Formats: sequence, C-alpha cells, structure tokens
Amino acid sequence: MDILTVLLLQVVTYGCLALQAWALLDAAVRPTAAYTAAEKLTKPAWLAITGGALAVGAFTDRIGLFGLVTLVASIVYLVDVRPAVRAVQGGGNRWS
Repeated sequence: MDILTVLLLQVVTYGCLALQAWALLDAAVRPTAAYTAAEKLTKPAWLAITGGALAVGAFTDRIGLFGLVTLVASIVYLVDVRPAVRAVQGGGNRWS
C-alpha cells in the first residue's frame, strides 16, 4: 500500500473511534429521566450499546462487518436518540 492509502485508513479509523467516543460520552452526561421521557431505550441500555460499540470498534477492522455494525450503533444514537433527549431536556435544536 502506498502512503496515501495508509494515511486515509488511519484518518477513517481515528474518525470512527472519535465518533464512537463522542456517542458514549454524550450518553453518559444526559440525565436518566430524559431517555424515558423521550420514549427511547433507558440510559443504561444506551451506555451499554455505545460503550460496547467503542470497545468492539477499537479492536476490529473499520471496513469489516463488526466495525460497520459498531459504527452504525453509534450513529443511530447520535442522529436519533441524542436529538430526542436534548429536546426533552430543553436543549432544542441550535441550528434552526
């Protein structure tokens, strides 16, 4: 592999890990009651999902099946659960 390919794979790998860490940290700082108020899974469930995704994602290939599954789990939290929990908290959407 040439150096450009190696660098691109490293950027993708560290970007995925950063995204998974962000999902886990965000899930950890949200109040427990907000998850049930938003009619989502409980906070311990999302901590287990995002924490498991980060743990498995750190030791698997990003392009492989397990890497993609862990990445999708973190993305689901960030694009579906996080906005709903923030809206319940009164955080709303700062972009509109």
